[in-house]
Amino acid sequence: MGATDNTAPTIVTRFAPSPTGFLHIGGARTALFNLLFARHHGGRFLLRIEDTDRARSTQPAIDAILSGMRWLGLDWDGDAVFQFARADRHAEVAQAMVESGHAYRCYMTAEEIDAMRAEAQAAKQPLRIRSPWRDRTDHPEGQPFVVRLRAPTEGATTIHDRVQGEVTVQNAELDDLVLLRSDGTPTYMLAVVVDDHDMGVTHVIRGDDHLNNAFRQLPIYRAMEWPEPVYAHIPLIHGSDGAKLSKRHGAVGIEAYRDELGILPEALDNYLLRLGWGHGDAEIISRAQAIEWFDIDAVGKGPSRFDLKKLEHLNGHYIREADDSRLAALVSEKLGLDAADPHRALLEAAMPALKPRAANLNELTEATAFLFATRPLPIAVDAAPLLAGEAPRLLARLHAALDAVQHWNTESLEDAVRQVAEAEGVKLGQVAQPLRAALTGRRTSPGIFDVLVLLGRDESLARISDQTALQENA
Repeated sequence: MGATDNTAPTIVTRFAPSPTGFLHIGGARTALFNLLFARHHGGRFLLRIEDTDRARSTQPAIDAILSGMRWLGLDWDGDAVFQFARADRHAEVAQAMVESGHAYRCYMTAEEIDAMRAEAQAAKQPLRIRSPWRDRTDHPEGQPFVVRLRAPTEGATTIHDRVQGEVTVQNAELDDLVLLRSDGTPTYMLAVVVDDHDMGVTHVIRGDDHLNNAFRQLPIYRAMEWPEPVYAHIPLIHGSDGAKLSKRHGAVGIEAYRDELGILPEALDNYLLRLGWGHGDAEIISRAQAIEWFDIDAVGKGPSRFDLKKLEHLNGHYIREADDSRLAALVSEKLGLDAADPHRALLEAAMPALKPRAANLNELTEATAFLFATRPLPIAVDAAPLLAGEAPRLLARLHAALDAVQHWNTESLEDAVRQVAEAEGVKLGQVAQPLRAALTGRRTSPGIFDVLVLLGRDESLARISDQTALQENA
């Protein structure tokens, strides 16, 4: 882990998703970068659920976010903070800003704002509200109002962003954003700043679509005389074609990668880590290595491209490295087998033979189908030709040779099959192909001698007999 200066304040990062949808790829990477940065510097990583949008925030979305983070091993420190529960605190800060003159009551009507918007559109300018109530004190009694920030109007604001570099915005481009709505509820812009301050957040690491928000939020920090956080706005993720990431590129909820695509969490973690960050030529990076190596300064400025094929290639590596009992449990879950099912032991025994060929858990699960197939074995359409012609005669010879094997292991079985091939004057593959089709019903499978061992003597010989008889009677 990187050295920590004991005299410096503890680094605190946060991930703050809105539960209006499930945890997606971009959010998961943001959470990962925040976690790694905090852990690298011996700091804390916090979680805040920004549920102030009551109309769109849902409990299923909250549950999916928490479940997705736990699945990815994005373990936060302490309890999750729910933003809506802190509304009174947000309103308290807004009132303090009114009293200090950094915010004001605005009585503009919806019609007046609409007229201002139409004027800006006609001038082809963005809407920047400068309320006529900014400097008025003749407040009408009993009229609804919002509380607006008294944004700076002169000079410029510069942010020294750890990813984007030095970014400057003219203060004339900022508007007097709403802090409290007319019903007294706080807005996102206010709540984010108050929560980040109260949670002790020192570094705000988030998508670069929030960069403009930083310039609008800084005046709140300065009005309250609070320490300003260090900003790091990371580029968004694009699809493999360079376009904004969408569902057609694979921009689905994290749970879909787990449940539908069969991706392992460590593979997705590793892939997300490499989307916009790197450490030399390292491709396979463990969590421990990531914590040791990660720092935000190595994040690139350009958008990353999400490629599902690359993710599956990486996933294949992690499947090959995974513990066999763990894979058996995951496949059992997909097959609907409970922990006490006797087939679990067979699945675990099969994993060394099956996992080298699988890019995801779906392929791994599909590859186990031959183990539990009922007789007579269904034959795939593309495998049927392998059982035609001379195949029944070859299978009969193989049955006799295998039946004579005393020790049912890969070495003895291979020796028996090779002897048949030599006696027939053909290559081993020409004998193995019909044998594979008879045993698995497919053209492809794990090594044929592994298949024989996994099925066992009785089942293997019975399947060969079935196909010999079926083909002879066809």
